[in-house]
Amino acid sequence: MDAAGRDFHNFNMVCRDAPDSRAIAFAANQIPDIAGRRYAPSLAGADYPDGIPIVDEATLGNLCGDENINRVVVFRL
Repeated sequence: MDAAGRDFHNFNMVCRDAPDSRAIAFAANQIPDIAGRRYAPSLAGADYPDGIPIVDEATLGNLCGDENINRVVVFRL
């Protein structure tokens, strides 16, 4: 979770190829009408052939429970 655009960059620089992490979704907060789209597979990398969903921030609590997520990352680089 972070500011729109910057979270994509931080993911690519820090997490995209990290074997010990897995992105489930990006939160849509600052870009209008982006929820429901996907971060492109070509940008997300080989581990994400379908891309990464971009979801409404209001659904994150349910998503964390449904996916058994135990960590949400807020980048401050």
